[in-house]
Amino acid sequence: MRAQFVTAKDVQKILGVSRSKAYQILQGLNRELKAKGYITISGKCPVSYFEQKFYGLRIDDTFFRKAS
Repeated sequence: MRAQFVTAKDVQKILGVSRSKAYQILQGLNRELKAKGYITISGKCPVSYFEQKFYGLRIDDTFFRKAS
């Protein structure tokens, strides 16, 4: 089953950024989602929205199986 959310740890691995930068990115994405009326979870972001915001990025199922 594919994960529905990316975490700061996932963002860190995918984008090659520090943990604090990963949290900043998630915070910004969650702020955008909240402005659109969605309920958000701190420190997590829906995979589909994350992929949409980072042009050309596709996270396949194997990434989440390896991360577990």
